[in-house]
Amino acid sequence: MQLRLAYAGSTGMVVSWNTYAQLSQPKVFYGRHPWLLKSTASSNVSVTYPSSTTYNNHVKITGLHPNTQYYYLPENSNATTPYTFKTSRIAGDSTSYSIAYVADLGLIGPQGLWTTVGNGAANPLGPNDTTTVQSLQHNSDGVDFLWHGGDIAYADAWLKEEIQGFVPNTTIADGYKVYESLLNQYYDEMMPLTSKKPYMVGPGNHEANCDNGGTKDKAHNITYTASICVPGQTNFTGFINHFRMPSTESLGLGNFWYSFDHGMAHYIQFDTETDLGHGTIGPDEIGGSGGGENSGPFGSYRDAQIDWLQKDLAAVDREKTPWVVVGGHRPWYISGSPCVECQKTFEPIFLNHSVDLVLSGHVHAFERQAPLNNFVTDPNELHNPSYPWYISNGAAGHYDGLDTLNRPLQNYSRYAVDTAYGWSRLTFHNCTHLTHEFVASANGSVLDSATLFKDRSCKGLNDGDSGGYGDDR
Repeated sequence: MQLRLAYAGSTGMVVSWNTYAQLSQPKVFYGRHPWLLKSTASSNVSVTYPSSTTYNNHVKITGLHPNTQYYYLPENSNATTPYTFKTSRIAGDSTSYSIAYVADLGLIGPQGLWTTVGNGAANPLGPNDTTTVQSLQHNSDGVDFLWHGGDIAYADAWLKEEIQGFVPNTTIADGYKVYESLLNQYYDEMMPLTSKKPYMVGPGNHEANCDNGGTKDKAHNITYTASICVPGQTNFTGFINHFRMPSTESLGLGNFWYSFDHGMAHYIQFDTETDLGHGTIGPDEIGGSGGGENSGPFGSYRDAQIDWLQKDLAAVDREKTPWVVVGGHRPWYISGSPCVECQKTFEPIFLNHSVDLVLSGHVHAFERQAPLNNFVTDPNELHNPSYPWYISNGAAGHYDGLDTLNRPLQNYSRYAVDTAYGWSRLTFHNCTHLTHEFVASANGSVLDSATLFKDRSCKGLNDGDSGGYGDDR
């Protein structure tokens, strides 16, 4: 179940899947031909945690060729034909490509976002709407990978769904079973996509624990907190166990902060939930965006993430990867509630290292901003700006629906929509032009498109030829 991929450098891929029983040695068969899976990779990583109903199995395949299609099957798979993946484009590959980005994507269906909602919920799907998960699957051939910037599955909405009469009531003591059921349903629902495209993820507040940031039962005047969560559903435990991001390759930390190269771009996932440095743990503990996570820190010392981020950015070879794109869950430029401490922590670093684009979610709407520096708009707008370009897209869809942006919009806002579910498509045309599109999930229409131009040389790039290889590996 729940088959998913993640890049491990340009010559590696992590294959992860779940089983009901622990495996003594998870193994993957793979090769260049669907009828000849002659190579194997294995590990001893078959892990679970209290409250989980499954084991998470992780196998890293190394020594692959970049930008190359492979066929694979986990051992004892019940699939009749192999799955496929394509390894990452090597840094410096100048071939145009696209990726998909989402944030705040939850379970779609009768126990999540659906055509009906609970009492007090909002924004149901239309009866003929294509969901975000379906839209991503329909468009998967046109993107190299899916980047999910936090808030994954929304299993922590289980109690709210019960209180609002959307799913049957259970006891608080048995709530962990509902949580795990919703979580497993989501990962199974994503498998047609994540079994063939790398699924790169980052932490959001809804991965922290099981209580949806504090759930209120107004009818009985009860406010629930993270104290109702059983061991295994606090402190990002499921998120830590379920994924294996390329932190080893980038000297990052687990699934919380890491980086990777892909063609013309260097991607960085950073953590807005914990480890903000300066003696803080995360935005909740310092009066930021709310939610009462009570999680982390995870770094070995106070400024571990900050030091890593500065070193990682300083080491980027802009001749090979002229584009630098960073993603963190909470926005600080938004026509809503900003994460002020996130801005204080990260914005000076991004400015100092000429980051091109900053992606976020958390607010359940789409808003494209101008390039900004401390709330000042770059006079060049998208024509060779000196400041990073900010885009927030938390409109993928989940049980709670969409948020209403504060109006009038901020003066730095350039396009916003809070009435449509959707996802982002980023297209890297060359070293100078990058296009962002907001794709409406319901019908596939592009509601907003904008292109960033950077005036720079492409001399360090190549034609993307990864070379001719005679072996099957």
